[in-house]
Amino acid sequence: MDFDPQFTIDDPARNDARPDRDAPWPGGRAPTVLQVVPTLVTGGAERGCIDMALALAEAGGTPLVASQGGPMVRELDRAGIPHLTLPLASKNPLTIRRNARKLARVIRERRVDIVHARSRAPAWSAWLACKETGARYMTTFHAPYNFGNGLKRWYNSVMARGERIVAISDFIRRHILDSYTVDPDRIRTIHRGIDRAVFAPDRVSSTRLVQLSKQWRLPDDRPVILLPGRLTRWKGQTVLIEALEKLGRKDVVCLLVGSDQGRSAYRQELEARVARAGLGGVVVMTDHCSDMAAAYLLSTVVVSASREPEAFGRVIVEAQAMGKPVIVSAIGAYQETVIPGETAWVVPPADPDALANALREALSLTPEQRDAIGARAQAFVADRYTKERMCADTLGVYAELMAER
Repeated sequence: MDFDPQFTIDDPARNDARPDRDAPWPGGRAPTVLQVVPTLVTGGAERGCIDMALALAEAGGTPLVASQGGPMVRELDRAGIPHLTLPLASKNPLTIRRNARKLARVIRERRVDIVHARSRAPAWSAWLACKETGARYMTTFHAPYNFGNGLKRWYNSVMARGERIVAISDFIRRHILDSYTVDPDRIRTIHRGIDRAVFAPDRVSSTRLVQLSKQWRLPDDRPVILLPGRLTRWKGQTVLIEALEKLGRKDVVCLLVGSDQGRSAYRQELEARVARAGLGGVVVMTDHCSDMAAAYLLSTVVVSASREPEAFGRVIVEAQAMGKPVIVSAIGAYQETVIPGETAWVVPPADPDALANALREALSLTPEQRDAIGARAQAFVADRYTKERMCADTLGVYAELMAER
């Protein structure tokens, strides 16, 4: 439901209008938290925003979300969580100022305690609105925002201005401290979490497996190598194709699962590489998959061949939750989201020889060895990377800010 920033005194979304707001929060009052993201189309920041809105409502607080909109707004609608549509994806300075004025009005009228920004353009509007109204301002770093000049560094710095800064991995925490002048005590490392109700082998029916297998025309007797990720060069699809050529096996299927998002030239380049390598019967490029849990379960090994650091690397955590062995590049957060030699092979980035050797070992596992790796991987994820843990830790940050009011 899109909400009108005009607010009336008898609106039930007000903090003091609901009788059930006596959750164990500092001061005895649960917060109203406004999260701002560019859009609600797809992605980690968007998923985290929705998860936290639902968790805050469950904890007795009042969640509000502002974005440019998208299909994920339906999840908020189903939960009765108000959504404000604003052009928050815009980097135009005038639009950012206009958004800030509208957010400031919402903060006053909805009595917002905390504004939680998850991306740079909306963060500028949120920061300006908080400066005007006195609401608490916090951020989540969902990526290593790189910069090549002082202007870009200044633009990125809005994410480091939070009274609390959430880093989604230890890798991101190091990036923040290396790139900005920030008191380390303001940073909280809270890893992203996956939904174990979705990514659990026993939750995937045989019907879903058969449907997806038929859609992709997978033969029953060939191992499946899965690389999930949008078609972009830094995701390393070319590295995997070269590794498959060195592997020299034609009795496998390699699925490159992900949209090209308009990068048709790169898709054509990949198709040409596959043809030159003689892997036309091995490598299959599919579009976005809406049932990744089934895709993981159909795979023999899941690969991330990223050439640049991942801020977290959600797909590898999901794959481990599904009990699958994984192969990752030795950069970024992958060095903390797997157990090398126990749940994963870790190889140097952009090294097709090392990747080919890891594939050879992974494909030669016995069923017993594969099951043992899968059990370790599932236990590892359940202990560290669940949605429940992520939400509980973030609610703890909200409580810290409420206690300091």
